[in-house]
Amino acid sequence: MNRKIESQFLLSYVLMFFISTIIAVSAYILLGFANDIASKDLVKNHYTAKSLMRDDYWDIDTKPIIENGGGVQVINHNYEVVFSAGINTIRKDKLTTAEFTDFLMKTNSRGMPFGYSIEYNSEKQFWLVVTFPTSIRIDFAVVHNREYPSVDMKHVAVIFALVALFYLILIAISTIVYSKLVSISVISPLKSLCNSAHRLKEGDYSSRVELNLKNEFGELESIFNEMAQQIEQEISLRKQSEENRKRLVLDISHDLKNPLSSIMGYAEYCKNRPELSEEERSMYMNIIYENSLRANNLISDLFELSKMESTEYIIKKTKVDICEYLREEIGAFITSFDKAGFTYDFHIPEKEIFLWIDTKQMDRVFQNLVDNAVRYNPKGTKVEIRLYEQQDEAIIVFKDSGIGIPAEVAKDIFQPFMRVDCARNSQAGGTGLGLAIVEKIISAHGGSISLNTDEHSGCTFIIRIPKI
Repeated sequence: MNRKIESQFLLSYVLMFFISTIIAVSAYILLGFANDIASKDLVKNHYTAKSLMRDDYWDIDTKPIIENGGGVQVINHNYEVVFSAGINTIRKDKLTTAEFTDFLMKTNSRGMPFGYSIEYNSEKQFWLVVTFPTSIRIDFAVVHNREYPSVDMKHVAVIFALVALFYLILIAISTIVYSKLVSISVISPLKSLCNSAHRLKEGDYSSRVELNLKNEFGELESIFNEMAQQIEQEISLRKQSEENRKRLVLDISHDLKNPLSSIMGYAEYCKNRPELSEEERSMYMNIIYENSLRANNLISDLFELSKMESTEYIIKKTKVDICEYLREEIGAFITSFDKAGFTYDFHIPEKEIFLWIDTKQMDRVFQNLVDNAVRYNPKGTKVEIRLYEQQDEAIIVFKDSGIGIPAEVAKDIFQPFMRVDCARNSQAGGTGLGLAIVEKIISAHGGSISLNTDEHSGCTFIIRIPKI
C-alpha cells in the first residue's frame, strides 16, 4: 500500500510539473502575442513623432496628444527645450550633451513608465519628442542578432541551458520531496486505520483509532470509533442474548419437566393399578390436573412473552382517566388482600389524569403485581398503592412491607424465570415470567418500571407512564 500511494503521488506531481511547464511556456507565448496585439492599438502608435513632424514645429497639432494624456517637446541643436505642451518628463529648459545622451538612452530602456517617440529634423536641426504614459507593458524578451551571429552564442547558450537544467532539477527534487511529505501525511493515518480495522476483523472489538487530527482523517477516525463501539455493543448484546436464550431453554426445560414428570408418573400409576379406590384415583387425578394447569400456565406465559418480544406486537391504546381506572382495579383486588390477611392503604388523587393505555394489558400488570405480593408475603403485610404526577408523566407506586428481595436477585428481577427462591421450586411460586411480562407491557406504553427493595424491607415497584 505504501509504495502504491507514494507512486501515485509522485506520478501526480510529475504530471503537474510538466503541465505547469507547458502552461508557463504557453502563458509566455500568449502574453507576447497579447502584447503585440495591444501595442497596435496604443495611442502612442497613432501619434508618432515621425507622423507629426513639421519643419515649423509651431504648426504641429498637439491637441489630440494632450487630450490623450501625452506631451510634446522640441529640443534644438543647443539642447534647449524651445517648445513644450502636455506632460514633460525632461523637467529642464536646457540640457548638457551628457544629459541629452542619457535621456536618449533611457527612452530605449525597458521598465520605463513612459513611452517615447523621437524624430530628428535634419533641415531645421531640432528633435521632436512625443511622450505618452505607459499603461501595461511586458518587457521580458530574449534578443539576439539573426543577421550577424556572435562568437559568444555557444558560450551563452550553454550557460542558459545549464540554468534551465538546474531549474528543472530543483523543480524535480521539490516535487519528489513534496510528494513524499504529502504521502506520509496520508499513509500514517491510513496505516493506523488499516491496523485497527484488521484487529477489528480478527475479533478485537475494543480496537480504536487515535489520530488526533482535525481534517477528513479526523472525521474518519470518529466514524470508525463509533462504528467499532457499535459493533462491540452489538456483539456484547448478541452474546448476552445467546446466554439468555440458553438459560431460557434450560429454565423452560426445568419448569416443564417437573409437572410433566408428575403427570406421567401419576397417570402411569393409575393405569397400572386398576384396584385403586375412587377416592385415591380422584386424588391422583387432581394432582395430574394441577400439574397440567401449571404446565399450561407456563406455556401460555411463554407464548405471551414471545408475542411481546416480536416486532409485530402492538397494544391497543385508548384515552383513560388513570385515577378512575386504578380505583376500579383496587376494588377488584381488595378481596384478594383480605383473604391473604393483608392491610392496605390507597392514595388516588380526586381529579382526572389522562393517559394512553391498553386497559387489558394494564389489567395484567396489576394482576401480576398483586399475585406476587399475595403469593410471597406473610399474613399482616401492608400494601400501599399511590398515584401522583411529576412533570409530564404519571407515577404509580405499588409498595408492600413484606419479606423483600435480596439485592443480587433484584437487579435481574425483570428477566424471565427469575425467582427469589434459590431452589427454583416452581411448585412454590408462579412461572417466573410474570414480572418479565409486566416490564414488556410497561415498555410498550413508552414507560418504565423499577424496583426498590432489600431483604426483609419489602418491595416498592415504581411505574412511570407518559401523560397525554
